[in-house]
Amino acid sequence: MNLKKLVKQATAVTFTTVLLVGGGAQAFAQEKDSLDHKETYGFSHITRFDMLKLPEQQNSAQFKVPQFDASTIKNVPSAVKVDENGNQIEMDVWDTWPLQNADGTVANYNGYQIVFGLAGDPKKGWDTFIYMFYKKAGDNSIDAWKNAGRVFKDSDKYGPNDPILNNQAEEWSGSATMTSDGKVRLFYTNRHGWDPANGFFGKQTLTTAQINVSQPDGNTLKIDGVEDFKSIFGGDGKFYQTVEQSFGGGDYSDNHTLRDPHYVEENGKKYLVFEANTGTETGYQVEEAFYNRAYYGGNNKFFEAEKNKLLQSPNKQFIKNANGALGIVELNDDYTLKNVLKPLIASNTVTDEIERANVFELNGKWYLFTSSRGAKMFIDGVDKEDIYMFGYVADSLTGPYKPLNDSGLVLHQDLNPYDITWTYAHFAIPQVKGDNVVITSYMTNRAYFADHHATFAPSFLLNIKGNKTSVVPNSILAQGQVTIN
Repeated sequence: MNLKKLVKQATAVTFTTVLLVGGGAQAFAQEKDSLDHKETYGFSHITRFDMLKLPEQQNSAQFKVPQFDASTIKNVPSAVKVDENGNQIEMDVWDTWPLQNADGTVANYNGYQIVFGLAGDPKKGWDTFIYMFYKKAGDNSIDAWKNAGRVFKDSDKYGPNDPILNNQAEEWSGSATMTSDGKVRLFYTNRHGWDPANGFFGKQTLTTAQINVSQPDGNTLKIDGVEDFKSIFGGDGKFYQTVEQSFGGGDYSDNHTLRDPHYVEENGKKYLVFEANTGTETGYQVEEAFYNRAYYGGNNKFFEAEKNKLLQSPNKQFIKNANGALGIVELNDDYTLKNVLKPLIASNTVTDEIERANVFELNGKWYLFTSSRGAKMFIDGVDKEDIYMFGYVADSLTGPYKPLNDSGLVLHQDLNPYDITWTYAHFAIPQVKGDNVVITSYMTNRAYFADHHATFAPSFLLNIKGNKTSVVPNSILAQGQVTIN
């Protein structure tokens, strides 16, 4: 909506009242000056009304991430690398994702299950690269996971004539699919370094490559290099905010996101769903946002009260900039960009950061999940230790999406971050049969302890029926387990 046009319309004379005073007529016009409007931009929204249900709702056992026995937790034994000086480094392992079939179920690669994950030296925060872990299907022990090493060599990014790839500094989260011809196709986030003086603002770009995997013997998988390595999408400005829009003016207070590409197919068409921020045509971070009822939900009384509170909030600038989104693009058969589509859902005025986009079809419905942190949200009663997974349901991949469990709440945890059983990056994996999905995550914050590293958390089950979900009681699985059937 054009702001100037909106102001012109809203400040028009809305009514004239005539008063009779002492036999004479006194006429005057009362003007209504208001920017209030309701604009959905054609997709669903995470509303403030729904998010304000969280403080009470999250106390239910239905949503609680299970409590884990800290004495049983192990670092991933194979998460070891040798640095440039020949020293053996036990790595942190955090965000992970399995090699999946097109329908989201876990792929069987010649008898193996494969998981890709971010790993690195606990003492070096910038050491963030993708490694490939694998184990034989059916052996769910954490000790069964082997490490094939880094997926990409440092020199791989220079192979393609791609200036975005050439300047990659880190590799961030994504997804992986086994193609119809049995190949491994990886999608991830290429992240540039942070050097504003030289024009680098941590740009995030959705990227893909074919990962060539061989089986030299009966017990080992090996990475034999990559091919078809290319950038796909880094924002268009209209539907999805670009890094230049966020930081080009020299203000670095915004939280820009364009990451976590999740591959999915519907009716033979290829898509990536990803974390982003809304663009200029889908609800940008401007003062007008405070007056959009679509972001609030609830009745008019709630809208007026909540709007006035936000307008007076000391966090007003950050709330205005909060325009998180789960976006979607369609791909060509060669995994290049075909169409940029409107977001599936957005979180304007709630949070800038809804992470780990994850979507799949189950029993004729499409389920969309995302992780978020209370520390990044602007909702009364939600604090910095609250960890969430939210979920939404629709009749088709592109929506419209409605919140699961009335508010969107699916999982909640509020542990002290220095508890080694603290978890994040929850990820729902559909199974070959049944209404239960496996939830994976990572456990233990990076570099918080000398002897405990970020590692695969114990998995557990979530039951999904229609528009309701619940954590399955007594369903804790092995660390990193991805299937139950």
